[in-house]
Amino acid sequence: MSLRTTVFTSDDDKQLVAQLNDGIDLCLTRQKPYFMPFMSERKQAVLFSELKKAYFDNYLFFGGYGNSERKMLGLFFDEPCEDCFPISAVEFSFRKCDKLTHRDFLGALMSLGIERETVGDILVEDGRAVVFVKTELSDYIMSQISKVGRVGVKVSCADLSKLPQGRGFEEKTYIVSSLRLDNIVAAVCRLSREKTRTVIMADSVCVNFEETKNVSLNLKEDDVFTIRGKGKFVLKSILGTTGKGRIRISVIHYK
Repeated sequence: MSLRTTVFTSDDDKQLVAQLNDGIDLCLTRQKPYFMPFMSERKQAVLFSELKKAYFDNYLFFGGYGNSERKMLGLFFDEPCEDCFPISAVEFSFRKCDKLTHRDFLGALMSLGIERETVGDILVEDGRAVVFVKTELSDYIMSQISKVGRVGVKVSCADLSKLPQGRGFEEKTYIVSSLRLDNIVAAVCRLSREKTRTVIMADSVCVNFEETKNVSLNLKEDDVFTIRGKGKFVLKSILGTTGKGRIRISVIHYK
């Protein structure tokens, strides 16, 4: 999925951009790669916009495998290289009857004092999970974790040739009166219009990784929107109109 050029002005964004500029300077001065920590898709969008402004082309977003969500940004003096990224994958094995979640594994890592920005995607399936981390932490994690919650686990280096499928996604069709944000959020969450407005006004919705309170914002095909507590969605396509003039849309929900 491509990232769009967007303007961000929050203090956190300004700090992120300052870190990017420092990284570019270090990369060019030392003539060595510089890696920024794992980051959300929204932060990737911020930096994508700033890299375009800086006319810096030798960069790569990478999270350890194709289609990752949380990625590091690598700044390179020469050609970008995925193998250069300081990313390792740690595998957790456990009984299939023990239902562990993304949150369980993240909690186990945070309890070791590990910072969120050193952890990438966490892919979970029955009996197995693979967690992408900053390479310098992999040995520490494998030596320190024997339980996740109350569940015993075996920890080892991951086999990247067969990754867990994660939570997956589903595609659904909805019929809405318009492409306004509040109509689409109401449809996918099965909420009343009044409750939908409350959710949006509470800073619980992002469109293309930017928070918005604009309930009347019109979405377009390929727009990404996230709803706190519900997950990530993509307006995949506009399928046409019904006999009564309502709009049929296809939405992908990443669970």
